[in-house]
Amino acid sequence: MNITVENIKCGGCAGTITKKLTKVFDTENIEINIEQGIIDIDIDESKRKELTEVLLGLGYPKVDSVHGFDSTKAKAKSFVSCAIGKMDQ
Repeated sequence: MNITVENIKCGGCAGTITKKLTKVFDTENIEINIEQGIIDIDIDESKRKELTEVLLGLGYPKVDSVHGFDSTKAKAKSFVSCAIGKMDQ
């Protein structure tokens, strides 16, 4: 399944996303295109809503799914997630 999200800026972001999705969905088949913000994960389509919620919780909302204050909040969360991912590298 592919999902395009906002706020992925670097390997730290990708590292945090990969670590969390691996844990939540028990899969290691995850590819992230940082430049395009595309996450490709090998899970069933029926888990799309759960995937979207997990990513939003990390600060990486599905493209055009949040606006205004919620968008600002997501960006702030993504900075924290990114910093954690960089420290784990």
